[in-house]
Amino acid sequence: MTTQEPFDPLVDLAGMWTVELAEKYLPIPGVPAAKYECWDGRLYMAPYEGVQNSFGEAELITILHPGARAAGLFVCAAVNLMLGTAGRWIQPELTIIDGPLRGAWVPAEHCVLPIEFVSPESRRRDRIDKPMRCAELGIPWYMTVELEVERDFATVVLSKLADGAYRPTVLALAGQRFEMEEPFTASFDPSELLLR
Repeated sequence: MTTQEPFDPLVDLAGMWTVELAEKYLPIPGVPAAKYECWDGRLYMAPYEGVQNSFGEAELITILHPGARAAGLFVCAAVNLMLGTAGRWIQPELTIIDGPLRGAWVPAEHCVLPIEFVSPESRRRDRIDKPMRCAELGIPWYMTVELEVERDFATVVLSKLADGAYRPTVLALAGQRFEMEEPFTASFDPSELLLR
């Protein structure tokens, strides 16, 4: 007599994840709270950001909000950003969108600027993989933030899409002013994002 293994979405849906399956099976009961992203049907789970990045995200929302709203844009915390097909999505730490949307999923055409807080575990995906996918879909801007309070290190890079790839337009380190004029205005010292 054979016994059938119980349904396990992580195993049984490997390589087949879509937005529809995510709505049905995520979050997975019994699994610690996690960030879910999907690349071509493959589900990636990561723990939520640590305290330093979480603090930096909250500070950056406060800093960016006035300029974004003045430009008719909206600053959102983590959203499910769809990247073209139903089997591709990311959850940037912050996302600037072009209008008041409803629902759990943000189509790429409404994303003006995804903002990724880079951690050692996410460095390749946040600096190479995700920007490449966002550029393919024509998302006009991309920002990375890196914070390390132990070294008093903070850097913010804003890149603009040009000829199919992102080119840095504004870069600032802790102690310098980060001055952006597009897609909206903002001015701050990256050290303001450090929890100290």
